[in-house]
Amino acid sequence: MRTCLLLFVLVFTTRAQSTREVRNPHTSPADVAAGAKIFRGHCAECHGLTGEGGRGPNLTTGVFYHGSSDADLLRNITDGIPGTTMPSVFFSEDQVWQIVAYVRTLSERRNQTTTGDATKGARIYANLRCGGCHLVRGEGGTGGPDLTLIGSQRSLEHLREAILDPNAKVAREFRIAHAVHENNAEHRGFVMNEDTHYLQLLEAGKGLTTLPKRDLRKQTIEYKSVMPSYRGKIAGDDLNHLVAYLASLRRSTEGASK
Repeated sequence: MRTCLLLFVLVFTTRAQSTREVRNPHTSPADVAAGAKIFRGHCAECHGLTGEGGRGPNLTTGVFYHGSSDADLLRNITDGIPGTTMPSVFFSEDQVWQIVAYVRTLSERRNQTTTGDATKGARIYANLRCGGCHLVRGEGGTGGPDLTLIGSQRSLEHLREAILDPNAKVAREFRIAHAVHENNAEHRGFVMNEDTHYLQLLEAGKGLTTLPKRDLRKQTIEYKSVMPSYRGKIAGDDLNHLVAYLASLRRSTEGASK
């Protein structure tokens, strides 16, 4: 009986020690500055220059869907997140801690609020026929980004800018490739895959098209967005309502915490 009790105490103590929260040892202003420098050079392409989101989620909300403790962030940055585009990194543990320190500051700088009404925004979204190009929960077109989780991926500032000035920031995956076949047939679409021998485009109304590069006479990339600007077409309360609707399209916060 005494042996069993000692084993229980030993197992309980070991588990308590293993689950004890790990704290970031690098949180000084100098560490934050170093983390910001690394972030801008290696993380901003996916998360935005100030963490506002892009291919990766918006980090300014302070909500992290794959674990929010310091240890979780250290692991996710170091090892990457399976099933997502988040890759592993080659930085030392001290440098990753500095990135974590900087990421923590992003949510402290912003308190995002919107005065719009998401329900009214949904009606405006429908009236503008945005669903002709965008998917929301499986419904809509494929001519633009899937907006199902856009509220978790982009800041309010970015959503507003994308509506009024879509050419300001065009993500690489939504730049249009223009390919001319040797028989003068033209193809335009988003680049889905490309290697030494083949170019695969997602063409509006046609779907995926695979083109052997040896048969192409010309290939260029357009850096303008296919989305029209709504500056002068929507403003005031209607713009706020539309932004509020887009911001409401988020991941479930169940299991996520700040």
